[in-house]
Amino acid sequence: MAENLHDIDIDLNTDIIREWHSIVTLIVFVLTNIVVLFPFHIPIPFPRSFKNGILDGLSTLRVISPREDRSRDGPSPVAVPGEEPQDETSYWVKLQFPMNFVTAPLIADLFLLAIKAIGRAEVYGGTIGANNISPIDIMAFFITLAYIAISIDASGLIRYLAFKVLQKGGKYGHRLFFYLYAFFFSLGTFIGNDPIILSGTAFLAYMTRVSSNIVHPRAWIFAQFAIANIASAILVSSNPTNLVLAGAFGIKFIYYTANMIVPVVVTAIVLFPFLLYIVFADESLIPLSIQMHELSEEARARTPVNPNIPNARRDAEEAENDPENSEQERLLSLEEIMNPFLDKGGAGFGALIMAATLITLLALNAASQTSNEHPVFYVTLPAAFVVFCWDVAFGWLHRKETRKIARDGRLEVERAREERRAGQLEEAERAARNENWQSNPQSDTVPDQPQTDSTESSAHDFNHNNGGIDIHTSPPNASTENENTIGTAADFTTTLDQDKIEDFRPSTSAKSTLFENQEPIREDSSKPSETGAVLSADLTQTDPEKQHQIRVTVNPRPKRATLVSLLADFYRWSQETFPTATAVAGHLPYALVPFAFSMFVLVQALVTKGWVPVFAYGWDHWVEKTGTVGSVGGMGFLSVLLCNFAGTNIGTTILLSRVIQAWQKIHEANGIPISDRTFWAAVYSMALGVNFGAFSTAFSASLAGLLWRDILARKHIHVKRADFARVNLPIITIAMAVGCTVLIGEVYIMRPTTPYET
Repeated sequence: MAENLHDIDIDLNTDIIREWHSIVTLIVFVLTNIVVLFPFHIPIPFPRSFKNGILDGLSTLRVISPREDRSRDGPSPVAVPGEEPQDETSYWVKLQFPMNFVTAPLIADLFLLAIKAIGRAEVYGGTIGANNISPIDIMAFFITLAYIAISIDASGLIRYLAFKVLQKGGKYGHRLFFYLYAFFFSLGTFIGNDPIILSGTAFLAYMTRVSSNIVHPRAWIFAQFAIANIASAILVSSNPTNLVLAGAFGIKFIYYTANMIVPVVVTAIVLFPFLLYIVFADESLIPLSIQMHELSEEARARTPVNPNIPNARRDAEEAENDPENSEQERLLSLEEIMNPFLDKGGAGFGALIMAATLITLLALNAASQTSNEHPVFYVTLPAAFVVFCWDVAFGWLHRKETRKIARDGRLEVERAREERRAGQLEEAERAARNENWQSNPQSDTVPDQPQTDSTESSAHDFNHNNGGIDIHTSPPNASTENENTIGTAADFTTTLDQDKIEDFRPSTSAKSTLFENQEPIREDSSKPSETGAVLSADLTQTDPEKQHQIRVTVNPRPKRATLVSLLADFYRWSQETFPTATAVAGHLPYALVPFAFSMFVLVQALVTKGWVPVFAYGWDHWVEKTGTVGSVGGMGFLSVLLCNFAGTNIGTTILLSRVIQAWQKIHEANGIPISDRTFWAAVYSMALGVNFGAFSTAFSASLAGLLWRDILARKHIHVKRADFARVNLPIITIAMAVGCTVLIGEVYIMRPTTPYET
């Protein structure tokens, strides 16, 4: 059940902390965690000619498209990531380099390697593994299991079940709050907190938006975030922190769950009334009766579409991202939660594979002699591959349907954009006429006079601002039939054969066609447009029979493919052909991998440089004075505190696990054993703290917190750092107080005072 102390290689010599390598290592570790807590950007200036040379070189190699002269033509389609908008005539260009939880630990490791403060031993221990912690096994296990969980989420199962819970709760606010609380706890226990954050947060944002008497979503979103992280403490597979802890101390999965389930469940039970009647005791947050907007019968009868297909919701995404369009946004939100999409096959298959995987893990882990006998990803990797094959096969079989949905949605989005552009141009021209009339009242121009042909005025404005294209519209008495057929190949008078002109998309809207290529067209008609065509026209119309047509002379130029364009095309093809697999791949926590490896290396550096033994001696003095109760309280407090200041809860788990291992070695060296009760009290108190610490005072206390914040921001719900800390402080206080109290009772009942045996 526990690891052998002889397998732990930790040097207890603390004299080396006086060396400059050790001092620099500690300073770098502290600074790294400060950067993780408060990310920022570093402006790096370099000559514009250097940037242009790089872009030209990449363009020559056909990696990117040729750059354009932004001083004449406005923003270039070739953008340098992190470059801030600035004066195009300046000699220097500033690149904003991000310093965050991904880059800061990696730079810290490279710096320590450069000054030879760390070497092969630290890098090997932080990647391959040391002292019963194998980072590469943990990351492989978590990523593969995350694929299964996110695939279940992408099938729409979580939102569909949340919709059923919403129906069950009805319009009774307190009952609905309880049902959602219990639902997120039950689901989070099995699939972890990340899928709950991904789908549950968006669902609650929509739900509170379509309610007329929920003033602020604070109660719902904070309760969901807290209970999702509480639930993730029960199973080892639910959180990577649990994997680190179980590996460090050789805890079998079934034993871990048996020791954690009682404190966690009791905490969840006690926390609910505390949230309902104390923290969020305000009817504007949790009303007694919730008044929801009703969904029309037409919307209810509409077949829900897979949101993983690009543009499946037509222009819904743009309306949702427009904070001024509140009414349409509310209707779209209502349809999102009241008519959810569900892939029954994918949801059922994914749930079956997840259940089989967890049962197999528990059975094999319980049957093995040691917890590290076989890497756990031996089970999750094949399971994830099976689910991946299902997602790919399902997408391929339905590719015609999904491609049609994506194509129709893309056309609808483009048409809506062009109509909005036309409206904006008309509004701008009307304002200009009003201003002109006010400055010159003798003018013949009448302000706000309705136009007989809005397309004509828009065309004139478009031609004036975008040289190189001449548009002749029909006279006022012309047939409207011709206006509505603009955009087909027959309506273009070209200098080349019609069979050489490609990629003209038909449209039934005159405005749509008129502004279809507005953005890529520049003032110099000799320049290629973004589609590779040179557009020009003659101002003279000699044939009176054709004066009702729009003449556009198109000299197409082949579009040069680049690596970026090919990758973009491939990604769009993948989204349209394999929507679920592509969506899951896009939501996998890739950033966790470099962050975790870098933090493992940093903590291993603290071990070899003598700092972890120093912390372990301090911890030993505390436990000697406070006993088992102090062990629970002290480790619980430290773990929550360090989640906010030691590189998220993952970095905290790595560091504190090493401290407890060094604590074991100290007692092995002095011959005074630790009692079984005190040792496991400290271990499981740390397990509570690193899981509960995610909802404490900083978003960066966990990667789930950063994800939660970003999802809310996309839904126009902005949570400030101060508000996050203020709301969570009473929640984490009561949760840790209850959890630690129950844990103390559990260890006093279940654990003897005999020496801890390895």
